[in-house]
Amino acid sequence: MKNKILPVVILVAIVGLLFSFQQKGTADESTQAKKGMIKVTILYPNGDGKKFDMDYYSNKHMPMIASLLGDSLKGYEIDKGIAGRTPADPIPYLAIGYLYFDKLSAFQNSFKPHAEKVRGDVSNYTNIQPILQISEVVH
Repeated sequence: MKNKILPVVILVAIVGLLFSFQQKGTADESTQAKKGMIKVTILYPNGDGKKFDMDYYSNKHMPMIASLLGDSLKGYEIDKGIAGRTPADPIPYLAIGYLYFDKLSAFQNSFKPHAEKVRGDVSNYTNIQPILQISEVVH
């Protein structure tokens, strides 16, 4: 019986950890993505020699982006990778950031004037070339 309960307990603990590391997009409420919103996903792949300073990213970089983008940014979230498919598998991504906008043009118009400053700050927290994906929230 104990052998059947242990995997469930481990799974529940992992899910709890995943949710506990998610950062809120604003100080008082998390981002509520709605159908049709634009989500910009920034992925930081893991690998040999890859470094990522989560403290700098969550306390300086992302708040800087929020400040630069102003009201066009509807919120942001940060995920910290803790495991792969199983707890023994390597982390595929050290971190994932999410930026939420009402429209694609809101992202493009607010980000473009600050792109150099944002890119220039990346070396302060990582040596990883981030992967960016722009998506429309479907559900």
